[in-house]
Amino acid sequence: MIGAHTDSPALRVKPISRKQAEGFLQVGVETYGGGLWHTFLRIPTLAIHLDRQETFTFNKETQLFPIAGLIAAELNRSGQQLNPQTPDSISSLNDSPNEPFAPLKLSTERHHPYMVELIAQAAGVSSASIADFELLLYDTQKACIGGLNDELIFSARLDNLGMTYCSTVGLINSLSSPSALDEERSIRLISLFDHEEVGSETAQGADSNFLPSVIRRLSVLGPSPSKETAYEQTLASSFLVSADMAHTINPNYSNKYENDHKPEMNKGTVIKINANARYATNSPGIVLIQEVARRRKVPLQLFVVRNDSSCGSTIGPMLAASLGARTLDLGNPQLSMHSIRETGGVDDVGYGVDLFESFFEHYSELEGKILVD
Repeated sequence: MIGAHTDSPALRVKPISRKQAEGFLQVGVETYGGGLWHTFLRIPTLAIHLDRQETFTFNKETQLFPIAGLIAAELNRSGQQLNPQTPDSISSLNDSPNEPFAPLKLSTERHHPYMVELIAQAAGVSSASIADFELLLYDTQKACIGGLNDELIFSARLDNLGMTYCSTVGLINSLSSPSALDEERSIRLISLFDHEEVGSETAQGADSNFLPSVIRRLSVLGPSPSKETAYEQTLASSFLVSADMAHTINPNYSNKYENDHKPEMNKGTVIKINANARYATNSPGIVLIQEVARRRKVPLQLFVVRNDSSCGSTIGPMLAASLGARTLDLGNPQLSMHSIRETGGVDDVGYGVDLFESFFEHYSELEGKILVD
């Protein structure tokens, strides 16, 4: 099994998002996850000429409202007239007293009407059909290749769509041969979760019963001495790779990294290790994944945090605890994790895909050979 998550830090539109001030249309948002929010500030900030603070700080509740446009432009688009008494106000499209009773205000009253129109257009319906929505704001620019030798990837949400991509393509590639499953004793599975960035304690998160329920149903499909213990037997012979992007060495902050564990870009997938179980990796898992990598000549790296540094975590420890299955944490190295735009290595994408393809192809053969004395 490979587990990964699909969510990233972003700005989520509030249930009542309609804001306007000083001639601008703004959108009320909540912060989702632990983003490096100052990198999201294409939301206009105060020019240095007006505020020469050495350390940039801002209030996430009052100074993180995206600017959606100008009131004057919206009035012109909708054919309304500017009221000199209330120059910062646009009348609602739903102010008629003849409207039927609604427990909540209509979406075109709670949000800027034109924003709702754009959502309706994208969904292929009318604005009146939009009862409610959940909307996240993120960088929509396409990923691009850069660096002096085209060795880098610049993209939004590499954490963790990078490992989601590698696990998905690795699974598909492992099944490319018509005979791929002829001798297979295991089920090849990837599970892509939501809400990792906010703790995973949701119905779609890794701390739910979703994956255990799926495995329980799958476990009774194959031959088993006892259907009553098929689930436990399945978990005993299973292995989970928790795939979440890792940190590469940042040359501007190299003192923040443990001296002997400084992962490099384009040098291979990173195995994450933590003595306090913030990662689920242990020695038998390292032995297994090393042999998997050897079969495809995929380089690997090791990472631990400094003793005087905090350590992040992944879905690995919580799934290891709920399943009781052997688990290892790894990920491709990247810079600027949780920024609005992140940096990864071109070669590492191929390494990740090859590693996961090899994992699915060779696990059944290798699983019984990893002995712990």
